Amino acid sequence: MRILVLILACLLSIPIARAQADSTQNRKINIVYGGNFTKDESLRPGASIFSRDTRQVQFEHQGADLWCDYAFLYQKDNRLEAIGNVRLEQGDSVLMTSGRVEYNGNLRLAKAYESVRLENQSMTLTTDTLYFDRERQEAYYRDFGRIVDSVNTLTSEVGRYFMVPKKYQFQDSVLIKNPDYTLESTRLDYYTNSKNAYMYGPSTITGEDYTLYCERGFYDTRVEQGYGIRNTEIHYNDRIIEGDSVYFDKASEFASATNNIVITDTINKGVIRAHYAEVHRARDSVFATRRAVSISLVEQDSLYMHGDTLMVTGAPDARILRAYRNAKFFKTDLSGKCDSIHFEERTGITQLIREPVIWNLENQMTGDSIYLLSDLETQKPDSLKVLGNAFLISEDTIGHRGYNQAKGKDLFGKFIEDQLKIVDLVGNTEVVYFMYDDDNELIGIDKTVCSRIRLLMEASEIQDITFFIDPDGVIYPEADLPEESRILEGFIWRGDERMYRWQDVFDEDDNNLELPVIRGLSEPIDLESKPVPPDPDGPRFPKDDKGRPALRRSGTKTDSQKS
Repeated sequence: MRILVLILACLLSIPIARAQADSTQNRKINIVYGGNFTKDESLRPGASIFSRDTRQVQFEHQGADLWCDYAFLYQKDNRLEAIGNVRLEQGDSVLMTSGRVEYNGNLRLAKAYESVRLENQSMTLTTDTLYFDRERQEAYYRDFGRIVDSVNTLTSEVGRYFMVPKKYQFQDSVLIKNPDYTLESTRLDYYTNSKNAYMYGPSTITGEDYTLYCERGFYDTRVEQGYGIRNTEIHYNDRIIEGDSVYFDKASEFASATNNIVITDTINKGVIRAHYAEVHRARDSVFATRRAVSISLVEQDSLYMHGDTLMVTGAPDARILRAYRNAKFFKTDLSGKCDSIHFEERTGITQLIREPVIWNLENQMTGDSIYLLSDLETQKPDSLKVLGNAFLISEDTIGHRGYNQAKGKDLFGKFIEDQLKIVDLVGNTEVVYFMYDDDNELIGIDKTVCSRIRLLMEASEIQDITFFIDPDGVIYPEADLPEESRILEGFIWRGDERMYRWQDVFDEDDNNLELPVIRGLSEPIDLESKPVPPDPDGPRFPKDDKGRPALRRSGTKTDSQKS
């Protein structure tokens, strides 16, 4: 029984051994044309030496052909050293030329030296030393390479070329040069067919009229279009755009951003924050929404302006800012709200449209429309106009007995040091005013009607009233003026809407906004691939004093070295 088992085992092992032998034979480097042949054990132990005659020496290995002037073939180790005008072709897809090549047939790995040039139908790679891994269909270099295609010139210290997807992976000092822009990066993948670049490290793209920085992003090098999704900012038409995701297209002169956006006006020093924004360069405009707020510096204070939608248009010296729907603005001593706000840089006029209300210190002012006029040099409030149903209200802060009120057809006010100091009411004016003596004892309640009134204010309190043209009024003792008579027609107190800090410009919907998820950039296809490896076989040629391969014997040079 044991003998039978042994016989069967021997019979079964024959096909396996034959298959292994066939596999080994298939991996052998074949001699196509040997030229001159010799052996010299003192020069190359175990090597068959071939040199050209009228034509170059030629070898073949698993679909690749190699030509050279001089060669050492180590048949036992299945490796080849080729020297002089080396050309390696793999089908019609790859042509590599160099001064020298070391080729390992078992690993299917070629290492090329001296003016290496790798070409395919769409690009040319040049470097000093290149590794061509035919097993993985990859080529890589570790000490600077240059790639030229129909659109760009690319350089880097470290690079790998994946032949199946026709993709380069660049690392360390990556630079793309194009007549219209440059791209610098620490880690970049580049597809030679589509000319698309994927950036996986700090990267800067500098065009004729824009600069884009990101630490992860995409860029179509043919049309200058792309996006960044990590620490991204674009310097574009006197504006800096930052956001979680920023998109840019040169042809349409358009940029957009999503989530945690900051747009800085480098000329006027203004800032817009939002969660979605668009910038149209040709129209010099910005559109922002989703918790959008404009912030500008006025002297040492900041002015915040909010709306469901913000639009900024016009050249730097003629900017127009519009806030639509649920518009609000806030400054430490001046705030307001309405349906829409229109501000023009050139005139310094801010218009509040539909149900406007403003607060200056403790004064509330309402009317059909309100205009705030700023000093063009200081940008500080200069004056205001309340047109149609003008109404000024402030609480009685001394005795807390009610509200001081003044109304008329129109109101004109003057600001001094950001405080409303002078108020002129014209047209069917009326006043209800609580009068106190120096000891804060109530004198009475003044209720007067006339054609025009001037109020002098101090710290939001009425210090003096002047009535013009036939005033008709009475100072009533408190007990003689009923509560309902102390309220003028059209009175609406909106103190519960007043803003006391800049965050109050946002309502509940703004504060509970759910941000969209940024999809991100797909991981590179070779994420799990090994880094550029060291030389797997070590040097095969002797080295010269500069560490380069050398071929010497008895102080003489070979023909290839002489040439």
